[in-house]
Amino acid sequence: MKIFKLRKITQTFSTIIHNGYGGFLFTGNLYTGPLKGYCAPGLNCYSCPAALFSCPLGALQQLMISLRVLTLEQIIKVFFYLLGTLLLFSLFFGRFICGWLCPFGFLQDLIYKLPFPKKSLDLPKRSQKYLKHFFLIFFVFLFPALFLTELGYGILWYCKYFCPAGTLEAGYFNFPLKPELTQLIGKVFLLKTLIFIIIILLCVIDIRFFCKNLCPLGLLYGLFNRFSIWQLRWNERACNQCSLCERVCPMNLTLPKELNGVECIRCLQCLELCPTKAIGLERTLYYLPQKYQINLSLGVLRYEKKQKN
Repeated sequence: MKIFKLRKITQTFSTIIHNGYGGFLFTGNLYTGPLKGYCAPGLNCYSCPAALFSCPLGALQQLMISLRVLTLEQIIKVFFYLLGTLLLFSLFFGRFICGWLCPFGFLQDLIYKLPFPKKSLDLPKRSQKYLKHFFLIFFVFLFPALFLTELGYGILWYCKYFCPAGTLEAGYFNFPLKPELTQLIGKVFLLKTLIFIIIILLCVIDIRFFCKNLCPLGLLYGLFNRFSIWQLRWNERACNQCSLCERVCPMNLTLPKELNGVECIRCLQCLELCPTKAIGLERTLYYLPQKYQINLSLGVLRYEKKQKN
């Protein structure tokens, strides 16, 4: 169980690093120092009173809402900064960030431990495959750029209308510091509160529901899973096809087919609990699709084994 303990320690430490500003207890204000100019890897709201860094999704939206008012030189600088930051995170870690470093992912792991009936939830017509794409394409990129206010700026659509991390950290964490903010509560915040409550309840029932179905940042990192320097490998000869890896996978992946797929958060539970150690972790500085892309599931392997026998 060494990996489980290491993961919990890493998640705790990462959450503290993301939210390491204690000055708000004395000033009542957000941290606005030089670190806020940098993005942290996980989903953690810029406006959380303890946040030391910016959120990658928020930074992407800030770029999109400012396209009409920034000069071309400014846009290029911001674009390459964000591109470099996200590529650095993605190529080094992929969705390791989701499984080990993201504060909101850690929150989901914790609340899933609450005593409540558990069930794997599939949205109608497997729409979970597409919701993250919808939020990324429209709420993060297109809507902030297309719908402008009177000042010529767009709106942070994902942050303003949906993000549960923002509702918790920028909303409810700030109310004790500035009670006057409660006077500004309107229909949008009440809608976000309803969304937040629904998401939290679903995360209690189905582990990592938000990660699996709704997180555009996880989608961005997942697109680079097959290119990141850390790759999971599967040894067919060592595998006894017990399916334990599939049963313990929080993302409900079909293994080993989706071992390094877009949805794999590299939590390493499959590696830790595999009785024959058929799953391992490798570091590679070059892309080997023929080595890490597997087109078989355990169900297919069991069927082929029966046919041979």
